[in-house]
Amino acid sequence: MTYSQLQLDKQVCHRLYMASNALIRTYRPLLDALDLTYPQYVVMMALWQQDDITIQALLEKTAIDGGAMTLILKKMQSKDYLHVFASDEDKRRKVVKLTSKGRELAHQAQTIPEQIQCAFPSINQDDISQLIQLLDKVCHDLN
Repeated sequence: MTYSQLQLDKQVCHRLYMASNALIRTYRPLLDALDLTYPQYVVMMALWQQDDITIQALLEKTAIDGGAMTLILKKMQSKDYLHVFASDEDKRRKVVKLTSKGRELAHQAQTIPEQIQCAFPSINQDDISQLIQLLDKVCHDLN
């Protein structure tokens, strides 16, 4: 029995899965040097872009699951990369703020995007821009 629509080589989802796994493997040695996992790196990039924000805003920026975010923040707090504290305006809301060690980490990480882009020698900047647009459409449609 064959169903052509079920052939693995015709599936967009499998291509995204393979690309995601390969990309995370490419990031791993670069992030190991910073003692970060990829999800922790995503949180740090969001905080380097905008520090001193609520956990809710961080969840929206990163699209990381709330339960996973709690674990990530605890781990990063134990590494002294950030602090989590109650908001001055509303004690029920938690705010995340980088420590000096967390801010310094940005200097160490600044070459990572370029190193990752070098891992794609057959993809130029226009291709990357188009890929970002297509993936944004995929995420928009699926969410």
